Amino acid sequence: MKQRTYHILLTPEDEGGFSVAFPALPGCFTQCETIEEGVEMAKEAINLYIESLEEDGKPVPDDK
Repeated sequence: MKQRTYHILLTPEDEGGFSVAFPALPGCFTQCETIEEGVEMAKEAINLYIESLEEDGKPVPDDK
C-alpha cells in the first residue's frame, strides 16, 4: 500500500469533543472526545475511505 499523508481539521463542538474532517477526502468525517483520540480515529477513517475507493476502482485523491 502506498504511504499517503492527509491534513485533518479538528473542530471543537459546543456539546464537547471534536469533529474531524479531511479536506482532500470529501464525505470523510469522524468524531472524537480528545485530540489524541481524533488522530487515531482519523487514521482509521482515512484507511477505510481509501479502501472503499480502491474496492470501487475509483482514484484515491492526494492531499491538497
